[in-house]
Amino acid sequence: MSKLQIPDHLLLLLQQATDNYQQAAKPKQRGRPRTYSGLSFLLLAMTAVVLRTFDAIELQRLLLHDARLQQQCGFPAVPHRKTIARRLTSLVAEAEEQVTLLGEHIKHTVKSASLSAVDGRMYQAVGAKWHQKQRKLGLIPPKLRNVDIESAWSKSGYRGWVQGYRLVVQCLVFPIPVPLFAKWVSNNTGESTVLKQALGARSLPVTDVMLGDEAFGGAELTTLYQAAGGWLLTPQQLPKKNHTWKQDLFSYRKEAIELLFQRVIQASDLKQCQVLGNGKNGAFVLVSVWLYQLVFLSNYRQQKPLAIIKEQLDLARWRVPI
Repeated sequence: MSKLQIPDHLLLLLQQATDNYQQAAKPKQRGRPRTYSGLSFLLLAMTAVVLRTFDAIELQRLLLHDARLQQQCGFPAVPHRKTIARRLTSLVAEAEEQVTLLGEHIKHTVKSASLSAVDGRMYQAVGAKWHQKQRKLGLIPPKLRNVDIESAWSKSGYRGWVQGYRLVVQCLVFPIPVPLFAKWVSNNTGESTVLKQALGARSLPVTDVMLGDEAFGGAELTTLYQAAGGWLLTPQQLPKKNHTWKQDLFSYRKEAIELLFQRVIQASDLKQCQVLGNGKNGAFVLVSVWLYQLVFLSNYRQQKPLAIIKEQLDLARWRVPI
């Protein structure tokens, strides 16, 4: 076998994603069937995240010069750059679906899957700042260039005001944090609203106990989660005076979800938005979450150290032969 035929870690990673891809049952849509499958563009978005190549023209050139990559992604022909840009923009719902489906699989596969945690994180938009006063008027100053007009402002206690988007993630706490559910939303969307909608759509994995901060402690959400078969524990449910086992249980939240966000960011080196627009940024960030799930599950099945994820993505980034 020649050296060119030896598969590399990027192709192995794409094969793992293909093997774990789940086709959701959907009613047939009217019109001409899509020329390229949703899986093909999910794999292309995964390639973009691993290789840190986010421009549609660069991705098209990559496929043109790498026949094995084109074949592994399942493209019968190299799509036009405009097709790549358009399909990546509309990939958010499919990426969210794959994260949730694989999360359900992880939940039923991994032992000690009864405790989860939930939180949100803001991803700062690329480009110039478009201030709220001007946004409300719909005015972009004449000299302001490269503005992400789809982004929104929001404020957190430790980061202050951020212009961008929001990722809401639910994760397992044990044996180590791993995503079960992810939702990409506007930065000014309430995190509790995201969970209410997910519970209504039955797309949120329900664990015996879920840990959340004050944003998730409203009576409506806690009641909805209880009706779904779980217990939502937030600071609002903790005793005000005496220290009990509830505080000890709640302390795992910080060690789980906050640690997970850092690990996902470090693994894919995706700390903030890389391009303009809601759709493309959502696709890339959600695929980074899916990547984390895939490598975690592969490690779990092979009884490898579960936290060794960034190292495997680095091997794929450098196209190291297996």
